[in-house]
Amino acid sequence: MAEFWTMGGGRAGGPTTTGLNGADQAVRAEEVGYDGIVYVDSQNLVGDCYIAMAMAAKATSTIQLGTGVTNSYTRHAAVTASVIATVQSESGGRAHMGIGRGDSALAHLGQAPHGVAAFEDYLRDLQGYLRGEEVPFEAGGDVDALDLAEQPTSSRLQWLDPDLPKVPVDVAATGPRVIAAAARHADRISLNVGADPERIRWGMDLTRAAREEAGLSPDIPFAAYLPLVTHDDPEEAMRIGAGQVSLFARFSSMYGTVQGPTSDQQREVFQGIHDAYDMRQHGRPGSPQEGNVTAEFTREFGVFGSPAYCVDRLGPLNELGVDRFILRGTPLNPANPDSATAERFVQEVASQLKN
Repeated sequence: MAEFWTMGGGRAGGPTTTGLNGADQAVRAEEVGYDGIVYVDSQNLVGDCYIAMAMAAKATSTIQLGTGVTNSYTRHAAVTASVIATVQSESGGRAHMGIGRGDSALAHLGQAPHGVAAFEDYLRDLQGYLRGEEVPFEAGGDVDALDLAEQPTSSRLQWLDPDLPKVPVDVAATGPRVIAAAARHADRISLNVGADPERIRWGMDLTRAAREEAGLSPDIPFAAYLPLVTHDDPEEAMRIGAGQVSLFARFSSMYGTVQGPTSDQQREVFQGIHDAYDMRQHGRPGSPQEGNVTAEFTREFGVFGSPAYCVDRLGPLNELGVDRFILRGTPLNPANPDSATAERFVQEVASQLKN
């Protein structure tokens, strides 16, 4: 069994969600038959993901709603926990917290991704807040300067609804250090390493080893972020999904060192994406980084082709243990002629892997 989620919150005018607001994206995804939708959190490029999720919660009834992904830098952990818990309440328990160290959201603030150690501390606090626990104050607080008669000695979300399940925390991870941090604190890990089974297995092995080292059960659910388009013509599928491969692949060479098992040819492409990456054209077709992506690399890293081909590619990943696929590449806008591929994917690919 597998779940299939799509990505919303695309840049205005971008290829994924042109013409649809956040609520309409969720309505469309629910109509098509996706299990969930995640919203990008990149304040300079898209509108607020949490407002979109809240609006989507009122416009839908069954689809799961998540961030894909938020970051550990632009909001205090208490703020992040509070806002996703609010979506949980407003949606009747359909919220999911997808989180990472930050990418375009921070680059457009002049910042690199959050440090791994700080990210792990943030995950620890975030989970504490979502469980309704008391979280110690951060060092350096100066509330004592108010000379209050009484004051809190720790931080806690006091309003959580005990009848709703805790919001699950899903960490998007690519490199070994982030995978290990996620393994120690996440409820789920979403690997962003492409569609190659060897690379997926590598990420899973790192996760399970880190959990065993921390004294935890090696069992944890896995998802995978993948660029995917279903079309009988593979070349047309790759055209529709143009721009998505370099967007996802850059995480494997973000700092110039390629992560995970790769061939010499793949390593050359990963390195070329890193060297050419123009954040001003993040996710856009025709970007300089896209020019470094070969057709062979596209076919290996993403999934572009007929329904039968997509089943053949996703089936082995499901057998490895990926039970959720978060997919970007297929437009949701019904006014876009390419959007018919969304129905074909759910009807002819997802339906086979759900049974």
